[in-house]
Amino acid sequence: MLLDFEKPIAELEVKLAEMKNLADENGVDVDDTVKTLEKRILDLKKDTFSNLTRWQRVQLSRHAERPYTLDYINAISDDFIELHGDRQFADDKAMVGGLATVDGQPIMFVGQQKGRNTKDRQVRNFGMPNPEGYRKALRLMKTAEKFNIPVVTLIDTPGAFPGLEAEERGQGEAIARNLRDMFSLTIPVVCVIIGEGASGGALGIGIGDRVLMLENTWYSVISPESCSSILWRSWEYKEQAAEALKLTAEDMTGFGLVDRIVPEPLGGAHTDVEAMAETLKSVVLEEIGALKDMDPEERIDKRIEKFCEMGVVQEG
Repeated sequence: MLLDFEKPIAELEVKLAEMKNLADENGVDVDDTVKTLEKRILDLKKDTFSNLTRWQRVQLSRHAERPYTLDYINAISDDFIELHGDRQFADDKAMVGGLATVDGQPIMFVGQQKGRNTKDRQVRNFGMPNPEGYRKALRLMKTAEKFNIPVVTLIDTPGAFPGLEAEERGQGEAIARNLRDMFSLTIPVVCVIIGEGASGGALGIGIGDRVLMLENTWYSVISPESCSSILWRSWEYKEQAAEALKLTAEDMTGFGLVDRIVPEPLGGAHTDVEAMAETLKSVVLEEIGALKDMDPEERIDKRIEKFCEMGVVQEG
């Protein structure tokens, strides 16, 4: 899958591959030309990905090859045990979670999971959890609290499922309960936006001591397309909407809504999943290490204070 702004880079990479094949077939020395072209490609990549628009970052966050929650969990741990069900209604496949050990540190992972193909996307409901998904997430967090295990949430959702059946089963109540109860968890909680972070669907597992965003992700009350459809009654203005929403990792840290940006490999997380997973593991363990030394009551007070300060403005 190639995004529009990636096509010039891809064209040069095709030329580079053709040149190398031609050299191999004919025994021609083209090392100097290859090096020149490789440098040109690298420079173009740096220039392209350091000047992305907000809409282009949204596109990258949705890249079909981008790693999802289970990809990260399985990459950074060897003993992940997935836990299922909310003990009330069903097991929501759009919300996954379970216990794992990362470099000797037990962690309870919770996160939204999207699908790779049509069938899997239907099973995972396109990463849009139902109420039972949020209740499962809270059940796992409460279990982690019982055994003094830190929680790491991996957020990647276009929003909570908006269907009638979800509302009938208490979608709003389930998310609201998560918001309330996550504030009072006595264990360290680290939240990481790994893809899309839309609306209450993201916030339902987004209350943490530390909130992080991968470099090419977005976090907002509404998607650019939905914002465009409300303001202009058309999806055609999604790029303008993305600019107005200021939803990137850089924007969020500037507003004080997010604590840290996790860098991605040049070109996005999907270009080097192994390197991205190693970076994420290092950052998560660092954050947990700092939080573990705090008194639980102090940690809760700081967590509440952190979110209470959001949106506060001072008039001169």
